Amino acid sequence: MLELDVQYATDAPAPDEATLRGWTETALAGRRDEAELSIRIVDEPEGQDLNRDYRGRDYPTNVLSFPYEALPGVELPLLGDLVICAPVVAREAAEQGKALDAHWAHMLIHGCLHLLGYDHEDDAEAQVMETLERDLLASLGFPDPYASD
Repeated sequence: MLELDVQYATDAPAPDEATLRGWTETALAGRRDEAELSIRIVDEPEGQDLNRDYRGRDYPTNVLSFPYEALPGVELPLLGDLVICAPVVAREAAEQGKALDAHWAHMLIHGCLHLLGYDHEDDAEAQVMETLERDLLASLGFPDPYASD
């Protein structure tokens, strides 16, 4: 069961809650039976502040993942929080010649996988994560986000 809190802190176009829920459920299927998470859709100033304060990078980025870290022995369905910067996602989609909904789905799935503990810090980790992203996006009918044209 997925408990999802979606917060829209921007007037920029973004997918509706039902769409975000569907993509999130796809990312979590078979990986997490119960999950609680928040998705906050933001503008560039908030995205930049969070990226600077939590990652030391002073620019807005597409998606930030904040996994919940439980104390030892504490088991809760909390997965964490995602922050997605709508203007950055739109700009990247246009620059990369991708359909906007495909890029949104990719960013949401990418963020969810980070919340689940996947990473891309080295080549082996990146290969595992990118393969999973490709498979999940294909199951939703979206093209390979890493394909070069």
